[in-house]
Amino acid sequence: MRRVILPLLILGTLSLHAQSFIDNAQVNGSFQTDAQYYRLDQGIDITDLNGKKLGVNGFGKIGYSYGDFSAGLRFEAFLPELNGFRNELNGVGIANFFATYDNGFIGVTVGDIYDQFGSGLVFRTYEEWSLGMDNALRGVRTIIRPAPGVTLKGVYGRQRYYWAPYNERDFSSDDYRGIVRGVDADWDLNQSLSSMSESDLKMSLGGSFVSKKQYDQSTFYNIPLNVSAAAGRINLGYGRFGFSTEYAYKINDPSFINNFIYKEGQSLLSSLSYSQKGLGVVLQLKRTDNMSFKSMYTGKQNDLDINFIPPINYTHTHSLPSMYTYSTQPNGEMAAQFQVNYTIPKGTALGGKYGTKLALNFSQVNDIVRDSILFCGEMVLGQSGTKGYTSPFFAVSDHRFFRDINLEVDKKISKDWHVTAQYINLYYDIATIEGHVGAPVVKANIGFLDVTYKIDKRQSLRFEVQGLWENEVHDGYVYEESDKKDYQKRGHWAAGLLEYTITPHWSFSIADKWNYGNPVPEFRDHYFTGTVSYLHDATRVMLSAGRQSEGVVCVGGVCRTVPASSGVSLTVSTSF
Repeated sequence: MRRVILPLLILGTLSLHAQSFIDNAQVNGSFQTDAQYYRLDQGIDITDLNGKKLGVNGFGKIGYSYGDFSAGLRFEAFLPELNGFRNELNGVGIANFFATYDNGFIGVTVGDIYDQFGSGLVFRTYEEWSLGMDNALRGVRTIIRPAPGVTLKGVYGRQRYYWAPYNERDFSSDDYRGIVRGVDADWDLNQSLSSMSESDLKMSLGGSFVSKKQYDQSTFYNIPLNVSAAAGRINLGYGRFGFSTEYAYKINDPSFINNFIYKEGQSLLSSLSYSQKGLGVVLQLKRTDNMSFKSMYTGKQNDLDINFIPPINYTHTHSLPSMYTYSTQPNGEMAAQFQVNYTIPKGTALGGKYGTKLALNFSQVNDIVRDSILFCGEMVLGQSGTKGYTSPFFAVSDHRFFRDINLEVDKKISKDWHVTAQYINLYYDIATIEGHVGAPVVKANIGFLDVTYKIDKRQSLRFEVQGLWENEVHDGYVYEESDKKDYQKRGHWAAGLLEYTITPHWSFSIADKWNYGNPVPEFRDHYFTGTVSYLHDATRVMLSAGRQSEGVVCVGGVCRTVPASSGVSLTVSTSF
């Protein structure tokens, strides 16, 4: 009898726990499919589709949580990938998965890890679907909180490299990746020390150490087996003022990105802010020198970045201002941003009934100063196999990469009318940022007016008009025939959009971008687009038809090139 009763009791207990594990759990997820049908279009010089008439990017993500336990996975399909995405993405499978147990004192994650130490100067893993970017760390992460305000982290694993297997052991393989190991400590003094719990001074300290181990595969260079980086940070707040700074240092790390030099890397990021009702002021400064940090030294573009250098320039969302978006230069840059947000109070002559919002932003990025070094009796600069150069820490080069001065006015005129206007003065070194070697710098003035009219409670109209006027590249500009493609998006542009919305479901829009002032007459094209979108709860369906201009898409300082295309695109997304 005991042989029967005992298994039944165990089975019954497990059933009750399993039922509880299901009934009290939370499940969430999201799905998205981006598809585009391509067609030939002589008008914008698309005469060959290279065998690709259809591109599809899709993913499905499921998450599960029960008490202190959570888990999830992500399925991806690129059949094949959309134009502009790396062809290494072509494939189908489970791209990442994880399981986490966290009881507040200790947390352990196994599988694919997304995390960041401080500002990310020595470690950041993240995913950005719109860029095809995913540098997740597959391995283990442990978090310990031994005391109030103290957090300790440790990570260990190998990064995702498209669909390459993680158990790669062929050291001569092009996709061999090193092991990434890191620890981080964060201390919030206001939570830890009773003497500071009620203090007006807010303070936290942090430090990180990260190392990669990759075996030497090179026949030309002596590649270090271990490359380490360390960072320290401090965050202060007092009343309306805030200050944060982080400094990172990396030992010599010869790679494809830095032309295999053996110089150390450094980065400094600082921010000072002031805020009160109706006023916010922020000043940010950044210096970066040889701080590309990858788990594979032959990696190119955004492959296998262990760290992240945050951009501090203004992020534009309208089509013409965002054509020339700055991309962080890990080999060296000196950057500054100053922004003021001010609201003119309600009831004043300029504020009116609803107040008026003003935003002034200045951001500029220059190269660092590089001095030659002595090698084999000669002065050389950036020579592979050497330390490359020396660089005074606070010296700023005359070589300017980027400058953006803009002023925005945001005004609600009445309960039915809302207007946003912005002026931008732009300087953009397209040769450095986009690799168009020898192409002249972009100097342009850009402006837009965005007007929304609320017809009634359910209907609204939005109208956009934009203009970009380039100062020096114009009709008659002399260029080499072989460099013609470098002028694809140069010259004067005009853009307009009309959008009609019926809340909560429907939206219809028509738009056009016209490159009427391109120095190459055959590039003076219209890029018409029509879009219909439908929203129901958390599900969105968007159908677009028309042309897409060539350019660069950037998210958070990470960019990818988008080729010109013509056709029909469909996006379907939902979440639960």
